[in-house]
Amino acid sequence: MGCMDPLVDVVGFEVIGDHRLRLSFEDGTVGDVAFDDREWRGVFEPLADQRFFAQVRVDPEGGTIVWPKGVDMAPEPLYAEARSHPAPASPAHR
Repeated sequence: MGCMDPLVDVVGFEVIGDHRLRLSFEDGTVGDVAFDDREWRGVFEPLADQRFFAQVRVDPEGGTIVWPKGVDMAPEPLYAEARSHPAPASPAHR
């Protein structure tokens, strides 16, 4: 077994700009994740529309962020991105 990061759930979010989220994780990590350089294909294609992107929610069972139509993202890369772009803690949205 490699030294995988433990799975850390997303517990809150804030939309801070077009295709930009400030995510809060259960270990207290808060960081900004930008999605504006992504090429949205396949199941993620609706996310290209900022209005759809802004419908993001936290799925407590999955421990990650989700959108309508069953669109979700794995929490591990979100956590890695948030850790590399730390942000001041703010009240989390549920």
